[in-house]
Amino acid sequence: MFRSLLRQRLRRDWLQLLLWILATVLMAYSGFAGVAQSYATHKDRVEVLAAVMANPVIMMFRGLPSGASEGQFLSFEILPWLTMLAALMSTFLAVRHTRGDEEAGRTELLAATPAGRALPTVATIVHGVAANVVLGVLVALALAGSKLPAAGSWLTGAVSATTGIAFLGIGLIAAQLMRTSRGANSLTVWILVGTFLINGIGNVAGTPSDDLTRISSSGLVWLSPFGWAEQARPFDTDDAWPALLGLGFGLVLAVGSVALQSLRDIGEGFIPARPGRVFARPALSSPHALVWRLTNGAIIGWAVGGALTGVLATKLSGLAGQISGQNPAVQQILDKIGKAGNLEETVVSVFFTMMGILAACAAVQILARARQEEAHGTAEIVLAQPVGRVRWLLDYLLVATIAIAIIVAATMLAAFAGLAGNEDASALAKVVTVVGLGQGLAACVFTALTALVFVLLPRGTIAIAWALVMLATVFGLFGPLFGLPEWTTRFSPFAVTPIISDGTTDLRGMWWLVIIVAVVATASLSLMRRRELRPAA
Repeated sequence: MFRSLLRQRLRRDWLQLLLWILATVLMAYSGFAGVAQSYATHKDRVEVLAAVMANPVIMMFRGLPSGASEGQFLSFEILPWLTMLAALMSTFLAVRHTRGDEEAGRTELLAATPAGRALPTVATIVHGVAANVVLGVLVALALAGSKLPAAGSWLTGAVSATTGIAFLGIGLIAAQLMRTSRGANSLTVWILVGTFLINGIGNVAGTPSDDLTRISSSGLVWLSPFGWAEQARPFDTDDAWPALLGLGFGLVLAVGSVALQSLRDIGEGFIPARPGRVFARPALSSPHALVWRLTNGAIIGWAVGGALTGVLATKLSGLAGQISGQNPAVQQILDKIGKAGNLEETVVSVFFTMMGILAACAAVQILARARQEEAHGTAEIVLAQPVGRVRWLLDYLLVATIAIAIIVAATMLAAFAGLAGNEDASALAKVVTVVGLGQGLAACVFTALTALVFVLLPRGTIAIAWALVMLATVFGLFGPLFGLPEWTTRFSPFAVTPIISDGTTDLRGMWWLVIIVAVVATASLSLMRRRELRPAA
């Protein structure tokens, strides 16, 4: 029975796991190529590390400086993102096979067989651990194949895997606490973001070395699984014991989730659901109002993230000029990513690219909700009313577009507020406006593409849509940094949006993006007219 459950999970997840693992390995391999190409000399790497330590904001979103060798600098550049991808893969896997199966009714069916209630969760634990082990081994082989030291390569793979296992345990616990998979996923994402920031603050509060190439972190980092991974210091001291913290933490939580499951009824959670109103408000009388009601909490969360990005964009741009005068290497880094004019314009461009990614994620999450409603059978109830399939999908497209507009507006308003007291406020305000609207248009491309995938390949909607965003992020934001050919960045909508270069507006691929959004959205609505509902298998 256990082997049958494990095979079922492998058959169900093979495509999603393949995409997550390949993306992580690609980041590791291309990261080394980028370091070797962009920071070929020891002097270049020292200058960048010194610049980062001079700016706490940048420091929070980078790894732990442990030296200026190629391996040490690579770990500083990409280790937080390798562990982040492993963590996201693991939390989604944990929730999908526990709370997600309960919502779909599969857990109750399995509980009536000799498998009982505990064995499916045990199979999920083994499945998640195995996926992380494969990820860690392939990351290690990619780095070792790049002729980096074997010890550091294998330790990098190990901490990526153990961080994933730690968040596998967090996802399993969240699935026991919350009554819905959406609530469990939201809780795990907030924990992930919170612990990532705690680790960043712990590094910022640390003590730099005299040569500004290494930091001794504060004790705060030990409260974060990301901190445990970084304290292993691959390619430096190569301490394996911090990686064991992530492994032990994840396995303890996994065992705890099995114990908690035995204390509750199927379909219930330890955090009670918030009681709803007896009668709906008049504003909830239309299909698009229902879509808004189902997704507004997530939209608010993405908008808050956008506002923080906007403040950082303009506040950091004011400090960038001071850094660039002493460290020309910083200018080269940002020029590769932003391709704007002066350094302040480039910094704003880079941060607004991150805003575009946030907006695209919000849009994909909303369109994925349509697939969830269809899979759970609740869409059928709505479509039994005088609501056609096209109108139903159009409502999700409209709400996703409104969500993008809200996120862009929140980011731009926060950026304008951050310009207070800046001598170049008027020039940067123009950059904020043009780049912000352009990145909003790029996010709309993913709205249309997700709708088309939903119509043509409904069961692959979630995996394919998130994979498209992930690939566009790798090519558009990290591609130039990792030394990928310039033509590859054109596959990313985030990299072809309008920019301001020395006061001149460069529209670049704006019209192509408009055409893609119009054609793909129209095609998805037209095809939806003839498509039957596809419930969960």
